[in-house]
Amino acid sequence: MKIKKIPMRKCVVTNERFEKKMLFRVVKSPEGLVFVDLTGKANGRGAYLCRSTKVILEAKKTKALERHLEINVPDTVYEDMLKLVNNE
Repeated sequence: MKIKKIPMRKCVVTNERFEKKMLFRVVKSPEGLVFVDLTGKANGRGAYLCRSTKVILEAKKTKALERHLEINVPDTVYEDMLKLVNNE
């Protein structure tokens, strides 16, 4: 029986590799909108973050997402991720 390949992605803050489902995907759409992609399939440039409050706050402080997506990331994106982490 063939073993299924597990997609791995790298967190932009910690530079550690995790399974794709263990990370948040933040997307810059072709229209210039930035949002959290819960499906993992939205069109646009994506960057991945660990599902950890500490990592999300570090990304906001160091502007890691802004560097990777090359656009200003609104505070609402960070707030949405923090709400999702706290509800899990």
